[in-house]
Amino acid sequence: MTELEALQPAEAVEMYLTDKDTEYTEATLDSHRRRIKWFRRWFDTETEYDYLRELSGLDLHQFRVWRQGDLAPVTLKTQMDTVRVFLYWCRNIDAVSQDLPEKCESPRVSGDQNQRSDMLPVDRVEHIIDYLSRFHHASVQHVLWVLLWRTGIRVGAARAIDIEDYYPDEQYVQINHRPDEDTPLKNQYRGERPVSLRPDTCEVLDDYIRHNRHEVRDEYDRRPLFTSRQGRRAISNLREIMYRWSRPCRVGRDCPHGRDPDTCDANKSTNVASQCPSSKACHAMRRSSITHHLRQDVPVPVLSDRMNVSADVLDDHYDQRTEREKMEVRREYLDWD
Repeated sequence: MTELEALQPAEAVEMYLTDKDTEYTEATLDSHRRRIKWFRRWFDTETEYDYLRELSGLDLHQFRVWRQGDLAPVTLKTQMDTVRVFLYWCRNIDAVSQDLPEKCESPRVSGDQNQRSDMLPVDRVEHIIDYLSRFHHASVQHVLWVLLWRTGIRVGAARAIDIEDYYPDEQYVQINHRPDEDTPLKNQYRGERPVSLRPDTCEVLDDYIRHNRHEVRDEYDRRPLFTSRQGRRAISNLREIMYRWSRPCRVGRDCPHGRDPDTCDANKSTNVASQCPSSKACHAMRRSSITHHLRQDVPVPVLSDRMNVSADVLDDHYDQRTEREKMEVRREYLDWD
């Protein structure tokens, strides 16, 4: 089997447009650029992937669902057709799996699913973190949930953190882009930044480092924050932790789907936790965290810098507040007394 190239969407799109420059008219190129732009935006905001090679048929289905709420069926078909052409080109340069383009189907519009509304309610997050604090205090799963919820960082950024990037006295972590050492950031060097931590978050981190972290180094002789006995935890393992602990039955609650946990297919092993209808992916946690901070009146520029997302993308894809909630926040800033 051919080893797939580590190619990010932005680079692939530019290569594709350059390659098609002599084949397509300028108007056609502009149309392709505009349509694929939405695929890039979805990749950047709705997934935790770094490279195109990580995409699956399920991901392409989720992209289609993500777009269908905004477009007429004929427009959506045109957009999916263009993305398929782009993926065929990516296949030819070994950037995606051989069968991926065929899985990019033009849609039959049905249902009302929309990935952008995929969130974890605040009370569920707080219950999960409280459960982990009581029964799995300072474990890997406890630290991951606390860190992602309170900072809103991407799971790839969390995985990239080394012990040396954590400053307990100053109460912050430094996020660094190290692509040559298997810890790239979504936005590359533009994603590098210090992220402040709450005192109680530092307490959990300190307990984890002191008692539960495996004192190992990765293949680059770095000391990861999130470790297994073998080294730095894989991104897939961290994603599984989010799926696993977002299942209601895992944290002491009844199954909202009427299933018996002892016989439920989504409870047979950790790698099938995502099959639970109530389980949530990492991007749902990120969206929930951002929206929660907005509801707490944190200014958009502060969130934009802290969570490494532009104000426009934040407003379009992460802000799940109602118009009434936005009005009440604005009211707080208006002095009518």
